Amino acid sequence: MTRTATHSSVTPPAPAAATTAVPRPAAQVHIPIWRQFYALTKPRVVQLIVFCALIGMLLATPGLPAPVTVIAATAGIWLVAAAAAAFNCVVEQHIDARMSRTAWRPTARGQLGNGQTLLFSGLLCALGSALLWAFVNPLTMVLTFATFVGYAVIYTVVLKPMTPQNIVIGGASGAMPPVLGWAAVRGEVGPEALMLCLIIFLWTPPHFWALALYRTEDYRRAGLPMLPVTHGSEFTRLQVLLYSLVLLAATLLPWIYGMSGLLYLASALALGGLFIAYAWKLWRVYSDAQARKTFRFSILYLSLLFAALLLDHYLSPWIPY
Repeated sequence: MTRTATHSSVTPPAPAAATTAVPRPAAQVHIPIWRQFYALTKPRVVQLIVFCALIGMLLATPGLPAPVTVIAATAGIWLVAAAAAAFNCVVEQHIDARMSRTAWRPTARGQLGNGQTLLFSGLLCALGSALLWAFVNPLTMVLTFATFVGYAVIYTVVLKPMTPQNIVIGGASGAMPPVLGWAAVRGEVGPEALMLCLIIFLWTPPHFWALALYRTEDYRRAGLPMLPVTHGSEFTRLQVLLYSLVLLAATLLPWIYGMSGLLYLASALALGGLFIAYAWKLWRVYSDAQARKTFRFSILYLSLLFAALLLDHYLSPWIPY
């Protein structure tokens, strides 16, 4: 769907623009040190990761998984995900300082040093990995640590500054939470978990590109080759629409495979239709406001889709079809 070669009419971002920093406020409000460290963990992003992992745990068994497994897996995955977010803040501190969306981060503002942040990240990763190894299973620990490496190193350090396909290729690590949850309960990775992974993998590009569309100047200023910067708004909007169509097809797989019933199918069709409607409107008539609406709906979409999958999992046996 997306093209790996750059468009012939694209002009790469000017080097001079990449050196322009976002103006900082003259007066800075004092923020407690614990809140600065907490901000490094990107709480809202990690909450969505943990939610998807929890869905994977609950779907992995007909009943309820063991409470100890759920608590330990949730805590371990949260800690490792938070560690990856903090590591990302160190690597991207100079980029964050040039972007209005991220200039507030403690590493970008120089409130926390690299040594402090790396130590914090290392401690979180070690503690989370130890919890998963001791109270869950080695497979979950290995997969979670591999996800850490995939996001913090392969995506952040290698892919993000190199190619406009960064969010597509790097989306594999972001799609892993349901697989981690499934492995925590089952001790293996089944086709059901891979279907959930595929759904998040296909959801990530339209979700992120909707954000990138109304933050294009931020990314241009930072010198990052995001798709709206390298290929323009119209091409990016078309990709959002195409991915939303393929995403709808992918969300039908759990029903086709027999993993879910009609309750989930109806929800997937309704939510997918709404996502396509947002993407269609964004493609036809662009505005920053519509891009924001599409981005915000994409978050609600994933949450409601997985919630529907969970409700179907527990209610379908009681619903006569």
